[in-house]
Amino acid sequence: MSLFLLTIVLVALCVVLLSFNIIFRKNGKFPDTEIGHNKEMRKLGLRCAKTDERILWKKGSSCSSCACGHSEE
Repeated sequence: MSLFLLTIVLVALCVVLLSFNIIFRKNGKFPDTEIGHNKEMRKLGLRCAKTDERILWKKGSSCSSCACGHSEE
């Protein structure tokens, strides 16, 4: 029983320590890791796959480079 309680306390301590900045900061929130929302990624010209696909579909580009079998006629 004492091993079980020790394990619970240890896990709780680890959770608190891992989330310390989020819990105890005034404006604590998770860092924004989405490519589309990250300013530095946009500066580098990186976009998410969904955005690239939407842009390609709007342009009506052919699929000659992929394995889907579609081609512009």
